[in-house]
Amino acid sequence: MPALAVGIVALRPSRDRVPAAVAALALLFAAFVTELQQLATHTFLWAHLLQNVVLAEWAPALLVLAVPSDRLQRIRIPMLPALAAWLATYFVWHLPVIYDAALRRPHTLLHVEHLTYLIAGVALWWPVIRGNQPSAVKALYLFAAFVLASPLGLLLALIPRAIYPYYVHAPRTWGPRPLADQQIAGVTMAAEEAIVFFGAFAAYLLRFLADEQASGQVRPSGTRPAARARPAGLRAAPGSVRSRH
Repeated sequence: MPALAVGIVALRPSRDRVPAAVAALALLFAAFVTELQQLATHTFLWAHLLQNVVLAEWAPALLVLAVPSDRLQRIRIPMLPALAAWLATYFVWHLPVIYDAALRRPHTLLHVEHLTYLIAGVALWWPVIRGNQPSAVKALYLFAAFVLASPLGLLLALIPRAIYPYYVHAPRTWGPRPLADQQIAGVTMAAEEAIVFFGAFAAYLLRFLADEQASGQVRPSGTRPAARARPAGLRAAPGSVRSRH
């Protein structure tokens, strides 16, 4: 985290972007310097999944927002590869054998896990915040991220047994038992993804609709389309024009 703080300072965010940088660092501090770190690495799955959410979704979005608009302009990250990399990172690290292996190596492999979450998260949000795609495309991209990622949390909540041996055998003097812990973690992950991604999706969808209405492509409700001009040379209907004698 100190290296990340130095990197943010080196980018010299403008005054309006400082709150995003401060919020990102505050989230990372809360996730990895407070008691949550001990709970995540020794006792509770829900605490570890909360750390993952901070690293893969919340902090990356704020970090990309903190980058000044005149910096790193040449970096372009395509949406589909970014989404695929983010999803692969999420699903691979949650495989029980890999998840437990990282927890049993807290000074090596666990750091690799956390770093890949952060990098994948920045890649996911970069084309949304810094990309020049239309708002409709960004809304569709965020909706796809929500739909494709949410099954992981729901799966953890619905599996009838605890699947991570590390937390099954973790010493617990308080709090939920392993299966309840896993269910809480899964529901929490699914709920926060619904809030974050559906909220961002709704924001870009509303922006798209506003842009379309402003350009005149979306007609306000209650108005009728203008009557089409009658083509020249079209014969008038019988009786519509009186014959002259």
